Amino acid sequence: MNAFADFFHHLDWEGLLWLLTQAAAVLLCLTVHETCHGLAAYALGDPTAKRMHRLSLNPLRHIDPFGALMMLIAGFGWAKPVPVDMRYFRHPKSGMAITALAGPASNFVLAYAALLVYHVLLPLAYRSDSGPLYWWMNFLVLTALLSIGLGVFNLIPIPPLDGSKILEGILPDRVYYTILRYERYGMLLLMVLLWSGVFDGPLSAVRGWVFEGLYRLSGLPFDLAAGLLGL
Repeated sequence: MNAFADFFHHLDWEGLLWLLTQAAAVLLCLTVHETCHGLAAYALGDPTAKRMHRLSLNPLRHIDPFGALMMLIAGFGWAKPVPVDMRYFRHPKSGMAITALAGPASNFVLAYAALLVYHVLLPLAYRSDSGPLYWWMNFLVLTALLSIGLGVFNLIPIPPLDGSKILEGILPDRVYYTILRYERYGMLLLMVLLWSGVFDGPLSAVRGWVFEGLYRLSGLPFDLAAGLLGL
């Protein structure tokens, strides 16, 4: 019993809480991303994701363990792709592009919403030293950062990332079908680039720019309200 008590006494509870906070933010970002892919496809006439129960906010239906681990380590990653059958779309190329765009777009919307709530809580933080309040504020900022990272990363135009589907949707058919022939090599190229660290600097920079822009945009309504009220 003494050894058991000693283990818990020396356990880094603060570090464990931060790890759980990161994991919760990752699950939220990935789940929203993939669910919105499925919802976009369903709205365009493809019931595949619905039939396979991927129109769900249950993160276990969407998580790719390695992609989630990359988000924890590097701040960007991926989830298990939502199945899409483009034959259901009236316009297959543009339908795939819209479906692909829905994922990153949802991440930027989620980040904005998280920062909006952060600004709501900010005045309370000035008047309180509540632990749970600061946890929520940290969670919101972390969610915004990870969500932006996920959105930016998936806009890279390399298969199987969403950016490649968006790009293919606006390319001429001849170029589109040429790219499709080599799409299976995209994942290998992506892995090589990830492990080489080529993306680290540019992705971090873009994530920082987008975060700064969304932070200012989310704070604008509160700044305007304060100005009108003379606060």
